Amino acid sequence: MSIPLLSLIVFVPVAGAAVLMFMRSDDAVRWTALGFGIVDLALCVVMLAGFDTTTHEMQFTESRPWVPALGITYALGVDGISALFLFLTALLSLISVLASWVAIDRKVKEFMVSLLVMQALMLGVFCALDLFLFYVFWEAMLIPMYLIIGVWGGEGRVYAAFKFFLYTLAGSILFLIGVIVLYFQGGETFDILALTGQDLPFGVQSWLFFAFLVAFAVKVPMVPVHTWLPDAHVQAPTAGSIILAGVLLKMGAYGFLRFSLPMLPEASLYYSTLMLALSALAIVYGGLLALAQDDLKKLVAYSSISHMGFVTLGIFALNLRGLEGSILQMFNHGITTGALFLFVGLIYERTHTRSIANYGGLMKAAPVYTAFLALFTLSSMALPGTNAFVGELLVLSGGFAANLAAGAAAVVGALLSAAYLLGMYGKVALGPPSVSARYEIHDVNGREMAAILPLAIFVLWVGLYPRPFLEIIDASVRNLLVQVHGEGSGR
Repeated sequence: MSIPLLSLIVFVPVAGAAVLMFMRSDDAVRWTALGFGIVDLALCVVMLAGFDTTTHEMQFTESRPWVPALGITYALGVDGISALFLFLTALLSLISVLASWVAIDRKVKEFMVSLLVMQALMLGVFCALDLFLFYVFWEAMLIPMYLIIGVWGGEGRVYAAFKFFLYTLAGSILFLIGVIVLYFQGGETFDILALTGQDLPFGVQSWLFFAFLVAFAVKVPMVPVHTWLPDAHVQAPTAGSIILAGVLLKMGAYGFLRFSLPMLPEASLYYSTLMLALSALAIVYGGLLALAQDDLKKLVAYSSISHMGFVTLGIFALNLRGLEGSILQMFNHGITTGALFLFVGLIYERTHTRSIANYGGLMKAAPVYTAFLALFTLSSMALPGTNAFVGELLVLSGGFAANLAAGAAAVVGALLSAAYLLGMYGKVALGPPSVSARYEIHDVNGREMAAILPLAIFVLWVGLYPRPFLEIIDASVRNLLVQVHGEGSGR
């Protein structure tokens, strides 16, 4: 295309943030942020409409010299691994604006600017084809999230923001060292596609694998570097939790798919059993922690650790079903868990409590709210007919094919998921009708419904007709398996 579509997708939110800087009215700020979010989402729809599902090659590519002396270029492109995540990022960012309409009532302009800048940086991560450019986007997106938690979060926001920043920064330092080593070992280039074709010695691959592992594991997050996540979620405003769970957690898994597997294939194969074990640990441990929670936000936060364990399990199963399931499950997790955090935020605005013990009989007080909450709860526990069922089934199939013990642990995690999610819903929606006696509860309004409906549509669309989504993924996953296993590895 002659139009630089990906640059438009990345920088429309930046343009929106620049426009907001000159506004004074909070209402004008909200509507302008919403308008730029709609434009960006529309551009992502155009990108998906023109996406060729028959090839694994990068599409909508752009490349311009940036720092020629170091071989650094401004290079963008998308393939089947990244295309869905651009759309997911734009969708959840738009929903975050709607979720913040009333919840954010101070420094509204600064909040919306931070949200739009973070949206642009996250989109840049999924588009970047230059390793240096990727690292710039990867690091810079920590700043607006740090501000969103630290300025607009709860009472413990400063502690949570520092913990989030320090954990992710520590991992990023190792990632930077790995980038520098890769630059010199790969022929002094930052071109991601060129580095993918390098045949690095196994010793170098092993060192780089663990350097990248620390950075990506913190982002996922994998046990035992997960402890920043519950604090960040509990203290973050609703929009922060939606973006954190829906997009930022995907960055680590995306790093494994974009760097570890294609650039370090021998190390990825050699250490796959270790990664499957860590994934199984996260699935079961996260489920057990979620089962013990009374705080709604903590329950959803710990469930994210468990569900992202399914994603890494599928990735390091290193087979077609596992990889396709993991990528689809990343998309599904963004939809479903983003929705659950939205629902926690909506009820918190009404009651100013997140304690499950304080709720009961919510179905009578807010029947529409509890009906949609039921849909997303069933999706999170992977009920057939919902989006997560398709992804989880593929991951389990690939996981059992790769390692029987890891597959069995994943089944245990799925059972735990049903236990804590049904227990939560039973207490909140179906328990003794006490919530209306404690609080003034009103059902969802039109603005809230506008945020809920798109997520509900994707829960059912992917659950009942996943073919279009799997077609986007398929060619790139098959090519990735060839890169990892060598020729004739179409499994």
